[in-house]
Amino acid sequence: MLISICIPNYNRPKELLRLLKTIDASDKEALEIVICEDRSPKMLEVRGVVAEFSKNTPYRVNYVENEVNLGYDKNIRACITNAKGDWIVYMGNDDEFVPGALDQLVDFLKKNEKLGYVLKSHYFIHKNHKKERFRYYEGTTFFEPGLDTYVKMFRKSVFISGFTIKRDLVVSLLKPDFDGTLLFQLYILAEVCLKYPVAYFDVPLTQQYDEGFPEFGNAESEKGLYTPGSITVENSLKFLQGYFKITQYIDNEYNFNSTDLIKNDMSKYFYPNLAVQRNKGLKVFLKYVKELNKIGFNSSFYYYIYVIMLVLFGKRICDNLVRILKDIIGKTPKL
Repeated sequence: MLISICIPNYNRPKELLRLLKTIDASDKEALEIVICEDRSPKMLEVRGVVAEFSKNTPYRVNYVENEVNLGYDKNIRACITNAKGDWIVYMGNDDEFVPGALDQLVDFLKKNEKLGYVLKSHYFIHKNHKKERFRYYEGTTFFEPGLDTYVKMFRKSVFISGFTIKRDLVVSLLKPDFDGTLLFQLYILAEVCLKYPVAYFDVPLTQQYDEGFPEFGNAESEKGLYTPGSITVENSLKFLQGYFKITQYIDNEYNFNSTDLIKNDMSKYFYPNLAVQRNKGLKVFLKYVKELNKIGFNSSFYYYIYVIMLVLFGKRICDNLVRILKDIIGKTPKL
């Protein structure tokens, strides 16, 4: 079997069904669907949705209900444990596949068996229904393993839907060290990028809607770290600090300094992380910026441009300017 579409599920039965209906690969034997339901309050509804979907789908469905609530990172690992495909393709339960994209991914993976990881392009659908494409290179691009590739892929791989990685390369990496970071995928990404060739696949594979609220903070491993249903300043800072729990682990393991390289790379593209707190008022925003400076994200002049623009014009106008710029260039600019 080529692909295991892995869905770490918590609540959201309606959104899960919406996702499942977008799985449209022509080769029905090429993939399976793995759903690990993390003991959510709506588990019975989720069970019913999966049971009804399984009756009519031509795809194999492996539905697992965790015995206890594991939390996001551990549930990510549970998906790997339950998968059988050569490749893992993660999906958030409230995201979708772009029509026809799975067939192109199947064909690409069959032709590039030696790859360890594939970075995807994706869409973000705003509340006004406008699609913003996240495109990182001019076309499909291949990278040799090593520190430079790991640094290039790290920031671009946070959004988990469409995260595509070779399963047999990560089954020995299921460490609990990063539980609560919500970023376990970045650890296995780092290990794979340092040792195996990777690629950027220039086809929009998934799409994400600007809707709903985060569910993080319900599991024991996440309590006190995140507030369910909200993105507070404290939550944002703890999430960002999680990046460096991973990079520092990698630095200790391989005896190099990727942390500063990644911090500088993130600084140049830090607009989304800054903008997420701008609507809470100028006083809160500036306090947030002050804390970010302490962490060291203010390592590029682009960061200061984002801060000044958000202070002067606010999030809505700046968001529109960023989208217009990306539409003109046709991809995320290289800074």
